[in-house]
Amino acid sequence: MRSIPRLFLAGALGLGAAGAAQAAKVEKVDIHGLDEAMTNNVRVSLSLVDSIGKELSGRRLGYLLREAENETREALEPFGYYSPTIKVEDSRGTRLIATPSTDTAAQARSDDSGAPGERGGAAGADAGEGDKNAADGGNAGGADDGATDAPAAAPARAGASSPPIRVTITVDKGEPVKVRRSDVAILGAGSDDRYLNQDLAAFRPGPEQVFDHAAYEASKTKISRRLAERGYFDADFTSRRVEVTRAQHAADIDLVWTSGQRYDMGAIGFEQTPKRIIRDSLLQKLVYWEQGSYYHQGKLDRFRESLARLDYFSSIDIEPQPDKAVDGQVPVQVTLTPAKRSIYTAGVSYGTDSGAGVRLGVERRYVNDRGHKALAQIDFAQRRKTATLQYRIPAFAWLDGWYTFSLQGSDEQTDYIDSRRIELVASRSGKINQHWTATASLHGLRERWAYYDELDDDPSTQEVYRTATFVYPSLRAEYVDVDDKLYPRKGISATGLIRGGLEALGSDANFIQAQLTGRWFKGLGERSRLIARGEIGHTFTNSLTDMPPSLRFYAGGDRSIRGYEWREVGPRIPAGDGRKAYALGAKNVVTSSVEYERYFNESWGGAVFVDSGSAFDDQKDLKMRTGVGVGVRWRSPVGPLRIDIARGLDDPDSGFQIYLNIGADL
Repeated sequence: MRSIPRLFLAGALGLGAAGAAQAAKVEKVDIHGLDEAMTNNVRVSLSLVDSIGKELSGRRLGYLLREAENETREALEPFGYYSPTIKVEDSRGTRLIATPSTDTAAQARSDDSGAPGERGGAAGADAGEGDKNAADGGNAGGADDGATDAPAAAPARAGASSPPIRVTITVDKGEPVKVRRSDVAILGAGSDDRYLNQDLAAFRPGPEQVFDHAAYEASKTKISRRLAERGYFDADFTSRRVEVTRAQHAADIDLVWTSGQRYDMGAIGFEQTPKRIIRDSLLQKLVYWEQGSYYHQGKLDRFRESLARLDYFSSIDIEPQPDKAVDGQVPVQVTLTPAKRSIYTAGVSYGTDSGAGVRLGVERRYVNDRGHKALAQIDFAQRRKTATLQYRIPAFAWLDGWYTFSLQGSDEQTDYIDSRRIELVASRSGKINQHWTATASLHGLRERWAYYDELDDDPSTQEVYRTATFVYPSLRAEYVDVDDKLYPRKGISATGLIRGGLEALGSDANFIQAQLTGRWFKGLGERSRLIARGEIGHTFTNSLTDMPPSLRFYAGGDRSIRGYEWREVGPRIPAGDGRKAYALGAKNVVTSSVEYERYFNESWGGAVFVDSGSAFDDQKDLKMRTGVGVGVRWRSPVGPLRIDIARGLDDPDSGFQIYLNIGADL
C-alpha cells in the first residue's frame, strides 16, 4: 500500500476535528468540466448530493468531501476516462486535489460487473473491479497522491452551526482510454450466420475508439439477444474479459461466445383457458412456417401480431420450450385467454350541420367457433342519421385478413340538402407486410338527393329529386412506417384509393377516381415535432352532374383546411334568402398542411399550423384558401387530444373555427 502524504493526512484529520464540533449543511453541489451525460452520472453517484439540505456533523461532512473524489472517478470510468484530475472545493476555502495515477503497472481486470450509472459500481462493463490503485484500503480519500492546498477551518464553538456550504467539483477528464486490441468472435455453428457476423462487424467500441462502457454493453447484449432470437439456445460465453491499462490509456477486449447448434421450429400447441372459443384448426392457419424450418423469434412475433389482430383474446402467451426440444426441434406452447364476447358502445355527439345526436352499437367479437364477427351501430342526430350492419369472416388465403359484408343506410336533412343513401359493400382486406395493408371492395350504391335552393316553400310545387345508382370496384392501400403509431416522431404514412364504374356494368356514369393522402413526421429535439400533410384527388368523368354527393371531393374542416367550416371550400350554391352558401362537391381536391408541435412537459404542449388548398372542377376555377391557427395538445393513453382554433385568411363564411380531435392521426 502506498503511503499517504503527511500534508494530506494532517489536513484530513484537521477537517475531521473541526467538524466534530460544528454542524453544517450542504446547500448546493456544482460540477464543472464535463458534458451533460457525464455530469448526470457523477451527480447520481455522489453521496454528497443525497445529503443536500440535511444537517451534517463536521466529521460526516469531511468524510463526504473526501468520498466525492472516489465517486467522481468511478462515475467517469463508464465513459472511458480512468485518469482524471479532480478538484473538490467548498465555500469555506477547503480544497482537495486528486491527481491521476502515475503507476505504469496499474490495470483493471474483470469478468463481469454492473452497467454505467450504477451507484458504487459505475465502472461496469467488464472492467474496473481489479484496479490495485483503487483497492488501496488505507487511502482515506480514495485519491492517488491527493493533497490539500489550504488548511482546514479553525474549530468553532461547540454546537454552533456554520453557514450553508456550496461545494464545487472541477474535473479535467484527461486522456481517454481507447481500445488497443479487440478479439470478439462467435465459435460453433453461429460462426457462419450472416446476421451474427454483421453484428460482430458492428461491435462497438472498436480499435482506436474510446472504451465507452455503454456502447460495449449494448453491443454485447445485442449479440447475446440475437443468438437467442435465431435459435442458438445453448450459446454461452467462452471468454468475457476486458483489461484496462491506465498508464497507457489502453483497453484490451477478449469476448467470445460458443453458439452451439441452431434449433428448428417444432410442433405448436394451443390452449384456450378457461374455455375454448375458437377451433384450433382456424388458429393453425396463422402458422405460416413449416415445422422443421430454422427457429427465429421473428416468426413468433409475427404470429402474435396475427392473433392480436383477430381480437378474440385478452391475453396471448407464446412460449418456446427449448428444454423440451426433440431432435433439435423446439416446441412452442400458445396459451390464450378469451376476451369479452360482446362489446357495447354508447356516446353523444354534436355537429353544427348534424345537430345533437347519440351513438349506440354492439359488436360480437366471435359469433361462432369459426371466428365470425358481427356489428350493428346507429348514429342518430337531429339532421343526420346512419345505420350500419356488418359481418366479417376471417380470411387466410394469400393474405391474413377479412371478408367483410356491410350494409349502410343514411338520411341527411341539413339546411342545404335532402339526401338519402343506401350502400352495400363486399370487401377483402389483408396485411401485405409490416408496412402495407390493402382492401379490395365491390360497392353497390343507391342515392337520392336535392338541394334546398332547388325547392321552394310552395306546397303545390312538386319536389324534384335526383337519383343515382352506381356499381363499382375500389382498391385501397395503406402504408405506415413510423416509430410510434400513437405519437410518431419519425416516418411517413400514406393512403391511396382508386375506384371506377362503367355504364355498361350498372353505373349511371362512367368515371374513374383517384385519391392520395400522406403524412410526414419529423422529431425536432426531445419534445418537438414537425408534421406535414398533403392530399390530392381527381375524378375522370364527363358527367359530374350525375355523380352523387358521396362520390365528389370537398375541402374545409379539421382534416382538410382548418379555419374554414366543413366542406366550405369549393363550388357552392350561392347564398340567398337568409341561407349560407353550401358545397356542391368537386371533381378535384388539393390540400396541404404544415404544423409544428412543442410539448412543455411529458403531457401538455402547443401547436401552430398553416393549412391551404381547394376543391375545384377545372383549373380556371382553382381558388386556393389558407387558414392559420394555434392548438393545445395533451398526450392521452389513446393518442394525442388536439384542440385547435383557426381563422381563414380568404373571406371565410364565419370567424374563428374550433376543432376537437383525439387519437393518432395517420
